[in-house]
Amino acid sequence: MDKGLAIPLTVVAGGFIALQAPINGVLGRTVGSLPAGAVSFAIGTLALIAITLLFGGGFGSVRAAGGLSLLYFTGGVLGAIYVTTALTTVGSLGAGGVTAATIAGQLAASVAADRYGLFGLDARPLSVGRIAGVTLLALGTFLIVRES
Repeated sequence: MDKGLAIPLTVVAGGFIALQAPINGVLGRTVGSLPAGAVSFAIGTLALIAITLLFGGGFGSVRAAGGLSLLYFTGGVLGAIYVTTALTTVGSLGAGGVTAATIAGQLAASVAADRYGLFGLDARPLSVGRIAGVTLLALGTFLIVRES
């Protein structure tokens, strides 16, 4: 995908993630944090099935996943950990705090994944700019969370 389209699409999706925590927080206060996470994932699963059927050509190539290491099936577990954490921390951190901490964690982990070429990524060296970016984001997270 062209970067000119990829960047705005990802920014919009990131905005959706920022809205997910407070939306799920209300659901969590109503039905409980863990049930809210399960409901959120169930609805998300149904949405992904519909998207796959409508726009992704169906599930015909899923068999090819049988040859993958179990590591590559942990994405859903990682998502469940994130949703559960966001549900339980949004009350104390607020939407801004949860989003800032989420993005800081995402950036730090993704820079490390890039550096070492994890999960099939091309290795990208650390640079002063990348280290400064992670550091500034950590500082920004601190500034957002300290006022929560």
